[in-house]
Amino acid sequence: MMTELERMLSGELYQAGDEALSAARDRAKRLTWRYNQMDPVDWAGRTALLRELLGSLGENSWIEPSFRCDYGIHITVGRDVFVNYDCVFLDVAPISIGDRVLIGPQVGLYTAGHPIAPEVRDTGLEYGLPITLQDGVWLGGHVTVCPGVTIGKNSVIAAGSVVTRDIPPDVIAAGAPCRVLRPISEADRARWEREKQAYDRWNVTKEEA
Repeated sequence: MMTELERMLSGELYQAGDEALSAARDRAKRLTWRYNQMDPVDWAGRTALLRELLGSLGENSWIEPSFRCDYGIHITVGRDVFVNYDCVFLDVAPISIGDRVLIGPQVGLYTAGHPIAPEVRDTGLEYGLPITLQDGVWLGGHVTVCPGVTIGKNSVIAAGSVVTRDIPPDVIAAGAPCRVLRPISEADRARWEREKQAYDRWNVTKEEA
């Protein structure tokens, strides 16, 4: 016999009012409240609290307050990840964030869903589908990612987009619903490599001054 938690994590309909699930959400509410009230430059304390809240947190990863989530323990974060202000991650299903991911302010990662049929929705039954952000993804501000979506490695999602279906690797995508605009090209890479080289030259000059 599956528990409500097991049904939730497997994508089946479940009752969110289950006692064990309610207790787990209360835990996350207390921890996120503490996180959002902490000294904003208490780096060690904030990192320790994030490690308590989340399923895992990679090295050199950071989430700016305020931050909200349903459970926390279903969120895994890789290395060198930056999550900007006022993000909401509804993790009734797993949220997997790879390495070197950038997430802009007020981004929503929403694994939670409700039945389309109002008669079923009115019973309080819900479901969830996982979200995956692969390595190197960049989500602009106010992006919404819907249940069941995977965004491929290195892809860039423009600000304000609503991502309702999978996005392949190495593309730029935008819109509501979000659609691929074009691949990330060699011209893009060459342009930004020139910009980096210019910065490196400036930095050397600054240090020698």
